[in-house]
Amino acid sequence: MRIVVAAVGRLKQGPETELSERYRKRVAQTGRNLGLRDVEIIEIRESRADDSSKRMLEESIALANVIPESAVVVSLDGQGENLHSAALAARLAQWQSNRRPAVVFMIGGADGLAPTLRDKAELRLAFGAATWPHQLVRIMLLEQLYRATTILTGHPYHRA
Repeated sequence: MRIVVAAVGRLKQGPETELSERYRKRVAQTGRNLGLRDVEIIEIRESRADDSSKRMLEESIALANVIPESAVVVSLDGQGENLHSAALAARLAQWQSNRRPAVVFMIGGADGLAPTLRDKAELRLAFGAATWPHQLVRIMLLEQLYRATTILTGHPYHRA
């Protein structure tokens, strides 16, 4: 199974990029023991449209175009479920045991995801009630994916 993080916007060089890449590599390394094939980050260019609904639609179309067939779609959404780390790990294990080819985590732009794309998600995932910058959401997601893989492999990183 592949893990894809599809995010609107690009991380600029600096500490956020370094931390994001560090966790991406950790997920990939730990995930190999679980049969994860790849951890890929796909950055979608932010729309330049003047109207927010048009921006949301354009960005959502671009995100939808990177979803592989039969993939699990997870949207990062402030109105979504707050899962603890072990529950996220269990979902990953379930999707893999169901032989899903990929899990795509979608991080929308400042205007969010279009309802049609948001409705395709099998899981709407939130990191609490606070509003987070998209750059930090990406890092937090990668850290949680790393934590999930360590839970599944029995690595001591996660100490509940």
